[in-house]
Order: sequence, then structure tokens, then C-alpha cells
Amino acid sequence: MKEGSTQLVVGGGFVGLCSAYFLAKAGCEVTVIDRDPSFRESCSNRNAGMIVPSHFIPLAAPGVVAQGLKWMFNPSSPFSFRPQLDPELWSWCWKFWRSSNQQHVDNSKEFLRDMAFESRALFEVLSEELGFTLEKRGLLMLCRSEAGMKEEAEVAKMAGMVGVDAEICGPERLRELDPEIRMDALGGVWFPQDCHLDSEEFLAALRRGIEGLGGKFRDEEVIDFRAGEGEVTHAMTSKGEEISADGFIISCGAWSKVLARKMGVSLPLQGGKGYSFTLPAPVQMPRLCSLLKEGRVAVTPMGDSLRVAGTMEIGGNDLSINPRRLRSIIDSFLRFFPEFKADDFEGLEPWSGLRPCSPDGLPYIGKLGEFPNVILATGHSMLGLSLGPVTGKLVSGLMMSGAELDSRLEPDRF
Repeated sequence: MKEGSTQLVVGGGFVGLCSAYFLAKAGCEVTVIDRDPSFRESCSNRNAGMIVPSHFIPLAAPGVVAQGLKWMFNPSSPFSFRPQLDPELWSWCWKFWRSSNQQHVDNSKEFLRDMAFESRALFEVLSEELGFTLEKRGLLMLCRSEAGMKEEAEVAKMAGMVGVDAEICGPERLRELDPEIRMDALGGVWFPQDCHLDSEEFLAALRRGIEGLGGKFRDEEVIDFRAGEGEVTHAMTSKGEEISADGFIISCGAWSKVLARKMGVSLPLQGGKGYSFTLPAPVQMPRLCSLLKEGRVAVTPMGDSLRVAGTMEIGGNDLSINPRRLRSIIDSFLRFFPEFKADDFEGLEPWSGLRPCSPDGLPYIGKLGEFPNVILATGHSMLGLSLGPVTGKLVSGLMMSGAELDSRLEPDRF
């Protein structure tokens, strides 16, 4: 498409806003439309804020299914699967099981690494352009058990083989890296190339950047599309309006499959629910973000506040909150950081959001179905923030010049 073409981006989370920003920089007239201007339902709003080249192993990997089955019957575990009479859910599960093998990891790890490092480089550029704070201090994977240390040592070894820096640390080294917080950990792994940021600050900076390039925002829900002469010509909203554009980007997270279905595409996609708390005045403030191995909890300093997030619940687009899983997140956090007390979480409003999960743990980025002017960008699982900038750049290149993308990203790969 030419400079000056009109582009409608459906979805105002990380991936949608990054796509809109790069399209606006390419000279397009961009409109972002989102049904939820407060981002209350968006997984971008209060997530862990981590940029993680260390996450080069896809969600679908050996051992994940077996571990998930063990956790499934524990109501306090980090994972939950809600069985339903939904053929799409069971089809997704079958595809996930088929993808959870070593060959898939071997075929994906360097690809995910390259995407992550390109995205990290773009974050550095964007932080200068948009004025948000990017903390480049690395990430600590903290362990409290010998079994956890053994598993993470294997990941560190694999990281070194694919060019991701990783250092195995004992308690003394952990104290050197983050001396301002007391940690109760047997050891861990430091990934120095990882970063973190305040997710809400980043979203606000992207919106300002898009508006500065002439982009517009609409608070409406897209419910369908109208096509003519082989292309989509209009998006129809819940308010009965029709919005015309030259190109359309569907990037509304776990809800993207609803719109894909409107164009005759059955997209294997499930929402992976996670929860978070934000402590406004923590008793101690870490310098680095961390992941707590045994509880699968993420901990991220964000300005003067501390974000604590966790769990993965598969089973539809349900945003309801399970108190037992909230309790599990808090308990795990308190075991690793003993200066904190359960009372520190009293009165805090818990948040839930849905990660859009593909069956193989790789995102969907590419043209959707038979319509050359519609691009899908979703399915990033837990990497929506981390891969947001590189996805936005890929979407812009695909829309503007028809750039070829890796077949592993194709929306119709299943």
C-alpha cells in the first residue's frame, strides 16, 4: 500500500498500538479502535512488564503437558484447565499436545531468540522516541529447591548455546545483583539482557506517539466486516456505524478469533488467564524483575510500586477471579521475599487478563484468509509486550510492501 493509505487497527493493547505506531511512521492515516478504553479487559494493562529474550523456549515444550496434568487437580497450583463442552477448546488442546515436543523447541528457539533481540533493540529506540523508562538490569529466575535449580541450570546451558547470556547464581551473587531486597532463595539464574518497564507508562507513551503522528482513537467494538471485490472495505461497529479503510489489522488478543471467524477463518486460540496485584508502597523495592520458579510468579518494580503477577488458566474468555489462586500467588511471593506480610496485600484490587495463546506458543502474524488487506497479529501468549515492537514492525512491512514473513507465523499454519 502507498503512503497516505488508511489503516484501521482493531485492538489497543501492546501489539495493536505498536502496529499502529509503525504504520503511522510509515505515513499511513491510522485509527485505533478498542471496545475497552480503560484497558480493564486488556492483558496489556497490568501485566508483569517484562522484556524477555530469555524466553526463547515456546510455551509448547516437552514436559509441559505432564506438569499441567499434575497441577490441574491442585486448586492452588500455578496452572488450571477448565474442561468445557467446547470443540474448539479440545481441538486446541490436541494441537498443543502435538506441538509439545523437542523437535518443535529445536525448530523455534533461535527464531524466538531473533525476534526477541530485534524487539529489545526496538524498545531502546522507542524509549528515546516516546520518552518512557526502559530498565536494562536483567531478570532473575529465583529458585528455592534443588530440583528447580537443576531445571534452570539446564535452561541456562541452552541459553548459552543460542547466544542468550545467562549466569547461574548462588545466594551471595543474588545479593550482589539486588542488595536492596531480602530474598529467601537457594539460588537462581541471571539473564542480563532482559529488561522491564511500567506497562501502563508504555501504553500511554505509545498512544501519545500515535496521536503525535496524526493517529486517532475510537472507543467502540468492531463486530463484523464488509467485503467487496476481494477485499474488506468496512468494519462494522456495535453502534451501527461502518468505518472504511484501505487496510485492517486485527489485534484484539484472545478475542481475535471471534473476528477471524467472521471472515470464515477458524483460528486455534485460547485465553490464558493471569492475575496481578500492584503494591503501591512496598516495604522493600527490588532493582531487578524476577520470576519465582516454584510458584511461577512474576515480580516487577514499576516506579514506586511493585507488580506481582501469576497463574495460567486455560478455558475460554472468562475474566472471573479465583480467590484460591490469588492466595497462591501471595503465598509464593511471601516465601521468596520474607520482609513482606500477607497484610501488605489487604485491600488491593486484584486484576485479571487473558493472554492470547496459540497451540504451539508462536504468534500469529500474517494475512488473514482470502483477504489481502487484512492482517492478523495475535497469539503471543506471555510475550505480547516482549514481542510487541517487532510485531508492529512486521505488520507495517507486510501491509506497506508485502514483505515475506516466516511461515512459522502464518495464521493458517494449523
